[in-house]
Amino acid sequence: AVSAVTTVLFHLLRQPVVLGYLVAGIIIGPHTPPFALIADLHSIHTLAELGILLLLFSIGLEFDLKKLRRVGTVAVLTAVLEILFMLWLGYSVGQLLGWRQMDSLFLGALLSISSTTIIVQILRETGRLRELFAQIILGILIIEDIAAIIILVILSSLANAGTVAITDVGWAFLRISMFMATALLIGLLSVPRLLAFVAGFNHGEMLTITVLGLAFGLAVLGAQLGFSVALGAFLMGAIMAEAKEAHHIVERIAPIREMFTAVFFVATGMLLDPAMVGQLWREVLLIATLTIAGKIVSCSFGTFLTGYPGQVALPVGMGLAQIGEFSFIIANLGRSSGITSGALYPI
Repeated sequence: AVSAVTTVLFHLLRQPVVLGYLVAGIIIGPHTPPFALIADLHSIHTLAELGILLLLFSIGLEFDLKKLRRVGTVAVLTAVLEILFMLWLGYSVGQLLGWRQMDSLFLGALLSISSTTIIVQILRETGRLRELFAQIILGILIIEDIAAIIILVILSSLANAGTVAITDVGWAFLRISMFMATALLIGLLSVPRLLAFVAGFNHGEMLTITVLGLAFGLAVLGAQLGFSVALGAFLMGAIMAEAKEAHHIVERIAPIREMFTAVFFVATGMLLDPAMVGQLWREVLLIATLTIAGKIVSCSFGTFLTGYPGQVALPVGMGLAQIGEFSFIIANLGRSSGITSGALYPI
């Protein structure tokens, strides 16, 4: 109910409805006085994970694998440049603020990943998801998700053993590459045929449940192998995009995706503690400013280096100028393992 009010209000103010969801989360969250309207935050986050999964699945449905091959070079170069630059910038800012070495390292790691969920929602709302700069952004985000898993392996090793083995990093990269290649190969050979068979019954409900079963199935398999549920869901969407029923699937999945995506953004808003922001506003302002500037510069420069003009490169940089869901996971790893101080997560 609160989300309904805030989204209508933000739409009237000509602002993205995502902001309305985040504000709704702050209003009903556990940190907002006079009392918390939400009792069981864990259940909300379980629903929010469904939101990430369904959103990434629908992104995959609208993503063209042929276009991914076309933007592959710029995506890899720009993502690597951005991640290395933001790792250095975050570490340097942490040291400048007088933080411990581990806090600075974790800050660099969590600033290096952008939010697939936020970007795609904005691109979808503005109707620009199929433009060239948007396709480049999506390509970079896939590389970032792969890099995020490798970063998590490195930081987990640091948290557990205090050292990082190069073999662990190489093994993580090999596993994720094998998972993606195997999923795409088997999926492209079998899934379009299966969907054509099910669609032949002309029973919409049967097609919806089959599609969701396949999406959740690959997401769970990915999670069991140590990857994010979002990666498996995205891959299944990309596989189904090659089927002739893809447009019909998008129409049937859209209402489910919209509901759970709203829950995800509201749950994200609940994480924000307004009182903590008041105490740490200087650090928040400094890090936010440097994150936006650093990402715009590194991503625009990386895209420009590969031969794209400024009118493509600058929107790529501006689109990626924030941090993502993986950043919360990285910050939480530092907090739960006791390797970082308590201030990093709220910042």
